[in-house]
Amino acid sequence: MSLKLQVIICSTRPGRVGPSVARWFFEFAVEHGGFDVELVDLADFDLPVYDEPIHPRMMQYEHEHTERWSASVAAADAFVFVAPEYNYSPTPALINALDFLYNEWNYKPCGFVSYGGLSAGLRGAQAARLQVTTLKMMPLPEGVAVPFVNSNIEENSGEFSSNKSIDSSAKTLLDELVRWAEALKPLHR
Repeated sequence: MSLKLQVIICSTRPGRVGPSVARWFFEFAVEHGGFDVELVDLADFDLPVYDEPIHPRMMQYEHEHTERWSASVAAADAFVFVAPEYNYSPTPALINALDFLYNEWNYKPCGFVSYGGLSAGLRGAQAARLQVTTLKMMPLPEGVAVPFVNSNIEENSGEFSSNKSIDSSAKTLLDELVRWAEALKPLHR
């Protein structure tokens, strides 16, 4: 059985560049061949601020949006969060999406494709790495950092344009995700 990777767009604000970066990484991951890859946009789930009355560990969800999010996350073996940082932190949409669930995240590896200005979103990715450990996830130290992301966005098409350094870090991240996903799969299935 093949491994399933979700590439999750973690910014939901209007005018975001996350979808461009995520589409590039999605296509790169498909070419890599280590996973069946799915592109997931948090904006499509329209999750409100956490609104379930029972702790997520119990998996007794009362809302349809939580059921849909649960089914999506449960289906994956690994994740790549494509995210900028907001005020040196992960995006509120990512924090909220992580908090909505518990068991569905357990024993799965994750990586980060961070982007932004000079810092390339690295502070937000590092803070998110701490949070995912409380969900029993394995955050990989390897990652993709895109500084000055707007200089990589084609003006006419809005598409993300990579370079050799970014591609190299993406390959390293995917190689490691395959190793960890294979090793951890018996723990979550």
